Amino acid sequence: MVDDPRVTDVFVTSSGDVFVDTGEGAHVVPGLLLPPPEARELARHLIEQGGRHVDEATPLVDVHLTGGLRVHVALWPIARAGAEISVRIHRHHKPQLERLSLENADAVTPVLVDAVENKKTLLITGATGSGKTTLLGALMAFAPPTERLVVLEDVAELSIDHPHVVSLECRQPNIEGVGEVTLTRLVREALRMRPDRLIVGECRGAEWADLLRAFMTGHQGGATTLHATSLADVPLRIDSLASLANLTSRQAALHTASAIDLVIHVDNLPGGARHLSFGVPFVNKEGALRVLPVEEMASQASIAPR
Repeated sequence: MVDDPRVTDVFVTSSGDVFVDTGEGAHVVPGLLLPPPEARELARHLIEQGGRHVDEATPLVDVHLTGGLRVHVALWPIARAGAEISVRIHRHHKPQLERLSLENADAVTPVLVDAVENKKTLLITGATGSGKTTLLGALMAFAPPTERLVVLEDVAELSIDHPHVVSLECRQPNIEGVGEVTLTRLVREALRMRPDRLIVGECRGAEWADLLRAFMTGHQGGATTLHATSLADVPLRIDSLASLANLTSRQAALHTASAIDLVIHVDNLPGGARHLSFGVPFVNKEGALRVLPVEEMASQASIAPR
């Protein structure tokens, strides 16, 4: 199933059922059932291939395997009914903007390319599986070849068609609980590597504050992604991340409005196309963060978004 180029995800559930997703949602594979001992053994084998160990003492493990596979395993007692295996497949080809099936591509493509070439700092948002990471990788290919791109990820997934890419990946603690390298630390270390563009695959925690500080202190043209269901939901998501970094809501609003030039929201449409919405972050009169859709900017000139 992994060898099928259409497949993006493979799942094994505690019931032994196997599901595959070819971009249209997960569907069960008829006639295929893995008994609990086989599913558990498969889970252990996959995690061992990634150089880690999974058992009752460490029942939740995530690894990156060769061939673009990201594997997450949950075992008992966390997964109460049995092994739960999730395999995400990232194909080796470097994403190209013209192949992303963008709705109104003739109109949105020049906007995207212009934003990258003019070193706008980008925040790409969307739901799980919407194509945020793929779009990010495709966009960064338009950075000038003389620039140095430093890419930071929890688990390496980004693929960028560019001659100078430095890729750093987080490390989880070993069985003794030592050796962890967090995304927050990687952001700080990356600033010593003279990046022309600092790119974080996805922000999920306190690293958001460090990344904003980097963007505000001269590291323009960088980009990151985060989960959000719409442009209107982006401020709430940012506020949640900021609280993990001990930032107040007002600090988060001011930092975000200063650091981020353009928000690009990705929605999947029936049939596989992607719809893009554009917004600009600003701080309203009450001191709260909002994202103004670009089509409303003309009628909201008094807000003066950055």
